[in-house]
Amino acid sequence: MLTIAAGNTALQSVLPAIGRSLHVRDNAVAAAFSVSALLWVIAAPFWANRSDRQGRRAMILLGVGGFAVSLTLCGTFLLAGINGWIGGTAAFLLFILGRLIYGSLGSAAPPAVQAIVAGRTTNEERTKALTLLGSAFGLGTILGPAIAPYLVLGSIGAVTIGLSGPAFLFAVFGAAMVVAVRQILPDDRTEALLETPGSHGAANAYPSIGGQSSGASITAATAPTSEKVGFLDPRVRGWMIAGLVFGHAQVMSGQAIGFLVIDRLHLAPADALPPTGIVLMMGAGASLLVQWGLIPLLDLTPRRMMLAGLVVGAAGCALTGIATSLYGIATAYALASIGFGFTRPAFTAGSSLAVGPDAQGSVAGKVTSVNGASFVLGPSIGVGLYEAQHSLPYLTAGAACVVLAVYCALALPKKPR
Repeated sequence: MLTIAAGNTALQSVLPAIGRSLHVRDNAVAAAFSVSALLWVIAAPFWANRSDRQGRRAMILLGVGGFAVSLTLCGTFLLAGINGWIGGTAAFLLFILGRLIYGSLGSAAPPAVQAIVAGRTTNEERTKALTLLGSAFGLGTILGPAIAPYLVLGSIGAVTIGLSGPAFLFAVFGAAMVVAVRQILPDDRTEALLETPGSHGAANAYPSIGGQSSGASITAATAPTSEKVGFLDPRVRGWMIAGLVFGHAQVMSGQAIGFLVIDRLHLAPADALPPTGIVLMMGAGASLLVQWGLIPLLDLTPRRMMLAGLVVGAAGCALTGIATSLYGIATAYALASIGFGFTRPAFTAGSSLAVGPDAQGSVAGKVTSVNGASFVLGPSIGVGLYEAQHSLPYLTAGAACVVLAVYCALALPKKPR
């Protein structure tokens, strides 16, 4: 789980620099991840259901194998572009094809991993064990950008590896995981009788920068078959709207940050990786501080968490848009991440508390879908606005948070139903 998430976010963090070095339009960089995220959102529920019927170990091998193959192809195409063997546009079009493999197959592994753990734990142990898996997934989204600058390699003979290094090295990590899975995990076709009856996995949201786990996938994996709840059900409609809007605001601000660092600090693409990593680590650390420290300490209701997070997030986004130094960008982005660190768990908890116990699984699935949907159009919207004017995605995200705060103050119930 950690390897899959770290590999994807590591590639995300270096891709703005790669795009600039290959003279590819910024919106093409965003499109590469939008397409991948779209396929992930579509394929994740399919693989979650299939793992319960076809075997979990096989689905993990498919997911991790697809991850390794995708990164190998992506690294190869980027290498060809860096060395001038093909044009930059051709390299990126082929890169997007490689990303299609990740979006289609990579989502097979997380629900199968959940199902294996759920099947080998008691009801009392299950939530704790699945929470650890979710933490590994979330930790991967932080470690990927943190270590990516150190994976940029030099040359081998006349061939320059350069910015394609993270893709190749994480492909090696993925191949190592394939070997480990084959050697260590039991074949569940022969061990199925040892599993707890009714155990299953659930779709995970797309692993992306700023997309820490909301806990909804855990609820979906531990809840039995339940009452079906629609996105527009009056009990959860306000929460679904809030999740979709702040999710897009968060993704817009995160996807453009690599370009912002390059342009505001006037850096060459290769020199932008360390400061970009610093900014992303500040944001991730701030978000985790909220989720692991402040939320348990303050004991706020979901509605209050949502309102507080939107106000802080709006201020952080606006300040990020006007910051001109590394210190200013990192501090402002951390402030925005603090705000979104409140809104994401507020969205999950508020949606859960809005319905009864029989609808928990269905609502958790809707929360995961909304979280994933933000990464389909969010990157392209954010980078498209950035190309028009560098401050625009951040000012737009901040304004969206302010409008949403007013809506939530009026629409969300003051007390859980």
